[in-house]
Amino acid sequence: MRIALCQIVSTPDPRANLELVADGVRRAADAGAELAVFPEATMACFGVKLGPLAEPLDGPWATEVRRLAGEAGITVVAGMFTPAPDGRVTNTLLVTGPGLDTHYDKIHLFDAFGFEESRTVAPGEKPVVVRVGDTAVGLATCYDVRFPGLYTRLADEGASVVVTAASWGSGEGKREQWELLVRARALDSTSWVVACGQADPRSVGREPSGKAPTGIGYSTVVSPLGAIHTQLADAPDVAVVDLDPDAVEEARRAVPVLLNRKF
Repeated sequence: MRIALCQIVSTPDPRANLELVADGVRRAADAGAELAVFPEATMACFGVKLGPLAEPLDGPWATEVRRLAGEAGITVVAGMFTPAPDGRVTNTLLVTGPGLDTHYDKIHLFDAFGFEESRTVAPGEKPVVVRVGDTAVGLATCYDVRFPGLYTRLADEGASVVVTAASWGSGEGKREQWELLVRARALDSTSWVVACGQADPRSVGREPSGKAPTGIGYSTVVSPLGAIHTQLADAPDVAVVDLDPDAVEEARRAVPVLLNRKF
């Protein structure tokens, strides 16, 4: 399976961010990727009021992403914000492409390191696994990576690849935590973990504001045995990787943690 990680720096303007999606989709398609993964908050960066920007899944922003995916003939995962019934928004991954149109709502909300995502964002409830070609792909978003149970649940439901879209908060030790957690979740689930984050805004001359998690870069692909396969730096970039499905079967035979666990 060939996947493109499209590491971007989102702006507060959803229209401008569609141009970033268009460029990433084009580059992914030109490289022969089946799946283009964009970060959490692709629609609009954190640090701005999300309520006025949120749109339903049949709104103009998602509709344009669908059009771009359809024209390119590939599946796209991109983070957006949709209205929640209680007046908050939902942190949503849109998943759209040939024969596929669904979404995942972030389950674990980032109420940590002085940031309170749950104040403005409503949690999702349901793990999601989709099929992209012959591959079952699980979905996770940012803070989800701190919760191993979600990744083992996705593996139980057939996923051999777990896409993790993020807008990781910066700070002392945060890059090390990012790498450690992504590698640990690959080992927990003996799955490929494809973790695509927002690039560091400072890499394009923009200072992050306040405590909002606006990204550090270092999008990372980790093998089912926890080895870093590919990693970007802090700036916007696209990485195209080929994932060997046999590596999952080999890892699960060698280290059958999914079968051996008691809890």
